[in-house]
Amino acid sequence: MSDTLIPSVTMVREGPVAWITLENSGRMNALTASMWAAIPGLMAEAEADTGIRVIVLRGAGQKAFCAGADISEFESARTGDAAQTYDALNHAAFEAISGASKPVIAMIHGFCLGGGLGLAAVCDIRLADDVSQYSIPAAKLGLGYPPRWVRPLLALAKPAHVKELLFTGRRFKAPEAMVMGLINRVVPADQLEAATRALTAEIAANAPLTIRASKLTIDELTAKPEHPNAMRLNAAAEACFASDDYIEGRRAFLEKRTPKFEGK
Repeated sequence: MSDTLIPSVTMVREGPVAWITLENSGRMNALTASMWAAIPGLMAEAEADTGIRVIVLRGAGQKAFCAGADISEFESARTGDAAQTYDALNHAAFEAISGASKPVIAMIHGFCLGGGLGLAAVCDIRLADDVSQYSIPAAKLGLGYPPRWVRPLLALAKPAHVKELLFTGRRFKAPEAMVMGLINRVVPADQLEAATRALTAEIAANAPLTIRASKLTIDELTAKPEHPNAMRLNAAAEACFASDDYIEGRRAFLEKRTPKFEGK
């Protein structure tokens, strides 16, 4: 991989899975402003494609998932009036991932730092290799970490763990991150992609409407535990019972065969 490669975010569809790859060669896939800006469009494309049932977010290569924002741009992009524009790009990317109706999996090789950990946190599931490391070094840079993106961290880890993460800015290794709740599963580095593919295949084979309703309900109850939109959540569950997929699921069970769900 050449260090002169232009930083990019690309998407490749493989059957029912969309693979979105962060690539910034030589900078551990750190995100430039243009990379942040590309994420919402690719997420919207994956959402609009009815054939896609699972989205995977990964970093190029084996060294890093993402080292956060590209610090080389900070002098020009994160000072003065430009800082608000840059932060808006961050927020749009986070919201595109967190707001997806389809499952989003973070496949974490190596370093997962700063905004990279923020992106992983707003995914639904995080699979990581056993040499991965995690950090949010905002306190070492004098940055304020936006409150709206502390919430996803608190949905994963206890407040005391999130405080340690933000107060110290230090790097936590995979076993520590697992204990903290930041990641779902740790596998050997050479097995990470295979484990991710196995998980995406398992999810993609299930009923899309059921998964969508489940994700909607979990996210709503997590974000608004006191005042969830019960009408919306009930409607999503009822739509599953009224679907062709429910008929197919019942028939497949009785006929002792694997169901073929179409998301209808």
